[in-house]
Order: sequence, then C-alpha cells, then structure tokens
Amino acid sequence: MSSAPSPIPSAADSGLSRRFCVAPMMDWTTPHFRYLARILSRRALLYTEMVTTGALIHGDTERFLRHDGFEYPLALQLGGSDAGELAHCAKLAQQFNFDEVNLNVGCPSDRVQNNMIGACLMGHPDKVAEGVAAMIEATDVPVTVKHRIGINGRESWEELCEFIEKVAAAGCKTFIVHARIAVLEGLSPKENRDIPPLKYDWVYRLKQTYPDLEIIINGGIKTFDECRDHLAHTDGVMLGREAYHNPWLMAGVDTEFFGEPAPIANRHEALRAMFPFIQQELDRGVYLTHITRHIMGLFLGMPGGRQFRRHLSENANKPGSGLEVIEQALAKVRQPDPVWEH
Repeated sequence: MSSAPSPIPSAADSGLSRRFCVAPMMDWTTPHFRYLARILSRRALLYTEMVTTGALIHGDTERFLRHDGFEYPLALQLGGSDAGELAHCAKLAQQFNFDEVNLNVGCPSDRVQNNMIGACLMGHPDKVAEGVAAMIEATDVPVTVKHRIGINGRESWEELCEFIEKVAAAGCKTFIVHARIAVLEGLSPKENRDIPPLKYDWVYRLKQTYPDLEIIINGGIKTFDECRDHLAHTDGVMLGREAYHNPWLMAGVDTEFFGEPAPIANRHEALRAMFPFIQQELDRGVYLTHITRHIMGLFLGMPGGRQFRRHLSENANKPGSGLEVIEQALAKVRQPDPVWEH
C-alpha cells in the first residue's frame, strides 16, 4: 500500500503502549478508518476487525490481513478456538508485521457462538488457555485476550478469577476486559453492548488482585475525564463506538495521555492528509462510498457538519466519484477548528 506521510515505526521498534486503545469493531475498524485514526494519533494502539481463523486459513489471506505500514502500532484480532488454527494464524500475524495478536473472547453473536468463537469461550477457560499457549509458542508477537467479565450462567467473581488464572498460567500477560457480562441467549450483539450493567469496579479489582498482569478496561467509555478516572485503577483504556463516531477525539490522545504534541492541526488538515491514500484506494478500484462512510463523524458537532455528511451520503456512491466529492463536502464546513484544546 501507499507510503504514508511521516512514517510511524512499528511498535516492535518503538515499544508497545496500551495506555489508549481503539477497540476492534466489525465493519468499522477497517483500513480506511484506521488510516484516519493514525493521522489523528500517533500513539493510540489500533485493532483490526475480528478475523476468524477459518477465513485466514481457507479464504483470501492477503485481503484479510492487508494494511498500511502507516497504521502501526496495529494489533490483529482473531476469532477461533482450535489451538492448531490459532497457532497458524498467530504465525501469519507475525509474518504480516502486526504488533500484537489478540484473541476474541467477547463477541456474543449467535453466528460466532455456533463456531465456538467469542464470548461463549468464557465458559471454557481450559480451551482458551490451550489456544493462548499454542499462539505464544508459535510467535514472538505479544498475545493478548479481550473478554467479558462473564456470561449468563457463569458470572461470579470466582469464575472470572478462574478464567484469568488459567489463561495467565498459559502465558498471557495482558487482558482487555469489557466490563459487562455477555448474555448468550435473548439479546442481540447491540443489546449486549448496552443492557448488561457495567461493572467497572470488577475490572479495578482484577488489577488489585493480579498486579503483575496488564489490565485494560473497555466498555461505555466516552470522555477523557472518564479515561483519566479509569487509568487511576488500570493500565490502559480502550474506546470503541465513541472513537468511531467522534474520531476527532483522538486528536487529543497524544497530548493528553502521552505528553506529546498533537500530530495534526485541524479536521480539514486531517482529511486532506488522507487524500493520497484515498486516491490510491480509488485507483485500486475501491468505491468512494466504502471509504467515506468511515469519515462521516470527523466534523461531528461542527457548523456545517451535517451538510458535510449529507453531501458525502448523496454523492460518494455515484459512478466515478472521486476526491472532488470530498472537496465539495469540505466546503460545507468553512472554518477550520483550532488545534486540539483540553
């Protein structure tokens, strides 16, 4: 893929920090969104969408693992439960230069449950431990686990500790904890992100109980004030929907959490920095609308932001649409905002 402006070294070279992470989200954390996210923050750890081991082994491996070096630091999230397949895919993660490989033990959808993927694995800690051990044996890349605090029918503190201890004994040192249980029957994936109550105190308690483990908190986090509160008790924070729907939030990450200058001055500059990458994608045959759907939130709350989104929605899907459509949309938001202030 393209050579990016101001290349960012791989986390393998610069030291991987999980102090601020952007969650893996199906259909959302694509290369197009991740490129924008990296323009806004050099330090946030980005994650791919979940990719199943079956898709990597039996499908178009190159397509599923395709990314730009500009996206580093970047983690690959895997969905699977077979130890041999997970080991094979962990090797692929290293081959394709990902900085971390993460196992999904949190997705509650029926489709993945039927394949023994995601949150249902909370009920099988031995199987998770077996898979993690195989992945660690197969690669030098850090192996992490993203999970819930439990599932319906297995939601006690003692059962959560059993899960953590067995997986940690297999060699995992980093746990990304969505502070809700998953309800495996009767709730949709969307409802599972909202209805089960958040129990942040459980995640704090995990860090107190297992101080040698790296504990990252996830679930319902929206503001930097909330992030600071959580960082008083955990090693890192992971934001999902808020980072996607309001990506300009990330323009403050490097200053707020790493004491470094913001990498970009304003939203106009951020979007224009994407233009060479967008043109390259268009030249590859990617439709403009497949790219612009990931930048819709960039002008959230700004005068003209609604007109920006409307222009893209109405025009990016037309045959032959190119960068001129984005330029026209940018004209709807006339006044660049100042450098991030907090």
